[in-house]
Amino acid sequence: MLIAIVGWLGYRDAAVRADEGLRAEMVAAASRGAVNLTTIDHERAEQDVQRILDSSTGAFRDDFAQRSEAFIEAARKAQSKSVGTVVEAGLESVDGDVGRVLVALNVMTSNRGVPEQAPRGWRMRVGVVDDGGGIKVSSVEFVP
Repeated sequence: MLIAIVGWLGYRDAAVRADEGLRAEMVAAASRGAVNLTTIDHERAEQDVQRILDSSTGAFRDDFAQRSEAFIEAARKAQSKSVGTVVEAGLESVDGDVGRVLVALNVMTSNRGVPEQAPRGWRMRVGVVDDGGGIKVSSVEFVP
């Protein structure tokens, strides 16, 4: 009986650790995704867009891919540069291999002909999913 209890406790401990690891990976992937979306330099916009596409999946990726050329053109035309920095991120929910993460960022933006502005605070709800190739961004919603 003691061996069965110890075995069950060991199994539960391993399951809890695996869940904690998955949760940490989801928060990290959402944070990277939010930084990718808010860090764009007009001088390397193609690479920035590719980084966003590489870290995303599903309908979000497809939609962003369709809009990417216009996104690149707008960044070049405005000669914009933005840098996002995660202030805080936390897991909101998990259902199997799908999670929702709240991410708070500071975003510093500069455009040609516009004086440097103070960083702006942004909040995003980032959906993430393990698509078999790692955890990737599947949706983004700006939170007021």
